[in-house]
Amino acid sequence: MSLSESDKAVKEPEYHDDASLMGGMTSVLIVDDEPGIRSFLQRGLQKYFSLVETAEDVETAEQLRRRCHFDLIIADIRLPGQNGVEWVTSLREQGAMTGVIFITAHADLETAVAALRAGAEDFIMKPFRMEQMVTAVKRYLERQRVQRENFVLRRQVEQIYEGSGLVGNSEPIRSVCEVIKRVAPMPSTVLIEGESGTGKELAARAIHKWSGRTGSFVPVNCGGISAELLESELFGHVKGAFTGAQQAREGLFTYAKGGTLFLDEIGEMPMPMQVHLLRVLEERTVRPVGSNREVAVDVRIIAATNRDLAEEVRKGNFRSDLYYRLNVLSIRMPSLRERKEDIELLARHFIQTLSVELGVSPPPLGSAELAQLKAYHWPGNVRELKNVIERCLLLNSTPGRCLLGPGEPAGGGADDEDADSLRLDVVEKWHILRVLEQQQGNKSAAARMLGISRKTLERKMKAWGYS
Repeated sequence: MSLSESDKAVKEPEYHDDASLMGGMTSVLIVDDEPGIRSFLQRGLQKYFSLVETAEDVETAEQLRRRCHFDLIIADIRLPGQNGVEWVTSLREQGAMTGVIFITAHADLETAVAALRAGAEDFIMKPFRMEQMVTAVKRYLERQRVQRENFVLRRQVEQIYEGSGLVGNSEPIRSVCEVIKRVAPMPSTVLIEGESGTGKELAARAIHKWSGRTGSFVPVNCGGISAELLESELFGHVKGAFTGAQQAREGLFTYAKGGTLFLDEIGEMPMPMQVHLLRVLEERTVRPVGSNREVAVDVRIIAATNRDLAEEVRKGNFRSDLYYRLNVLSIRMPSLRERKEDIELLARHFIQTLSVELGVSPPPLGSAELAQLKAYHWPGNVRELKNVIERCLLLNSTPGRCLLGPGEPAGGGADDEDADSLRLDVVEKWHILRVLEQQQGNKSAAARMLGISRKTLERKMKAWGYS
């Protein structure tokens, strides 16, 4: 294609002279054997990059690469000598991870697959408009920015909390971590208080991790086990102790020997069990149900509750002597409303971890989305934030649409019936349609990414009313 043909095929739009559009990217290398394309791209991109170099073939491009670093390469696939895909494949094998956008006038499925395997960031058909190229570069930049931010934030969290699982950089969470580090090596019982979803179990696990104890961390939800079974669950029982006890069984105190027993929702423990637990804490022995023999246990007790235990004591719902025995060392987990400066760090942490678990691309988190998250009241605390991020990833939606209040419907994606549902079939539909959109409607490429056959994909599309 000649220069005149390029100019006829592509009309440059009017852009604001915003040199910061490409962020920290300063250099781009354009590799194309057509002078008109090279000139068109050079003129269109020089307002955004401090250095724009061009080459007509791979040999010239390599000479330029040896002289300076390039933040991005825009390369034609069909080049004299070695083609663009072969060249980029060799660069990847040498360890060069520079982003590459391929352009071509001769696209077929095999070529597209080869380009993707070579690590292409994008794939643009000739003729194209300059705004298409600018959009592709901006997408690449956004992905790079998110990856850099996630790396920096992850390193900050690892350095501060040494893998405790507690994420945040605010004063309240720093204070909690300092208390945890101070009390962890001690054998004393710890009471962790705080609203649901604030991370009480994470704090308990951090205490165990930093305690130096060699036994296991054994969690038990005191509110999730019936009063009749809780004593046997904690202390064990002998054969024939009650109907159905056909063989002896060790309790969780025994399983936690040398380690930590985490009694979550201790405020839900029935009053008779509170008496038994107080005796265990005082004598450090347990008696299995139906046995006359005491068994010594070496267990560190950590209890947690979302109730105000002092108030429960005043109401007569919790034994005062057990409360004072548990409340030797107390840690209060702050609500997310008290540490809103941690919302960005937490949101990016969940985006990074959940996108890997769900097999989806991590979306950008812009200032508008962050403002929505910080303006919300978060009754469910960090657990609710994690659920919102997961919902956004599943539905390819935004935080504003996925936030939930009591009695509010779930937000969905851009359109579509059933967008407010998290049924498996709806989530599957959203995911498949999103992958198909990413592959620009190429069903074969989408099926490969999804790990299903094209026939299966077409059957599902037909069932949804898509051709």
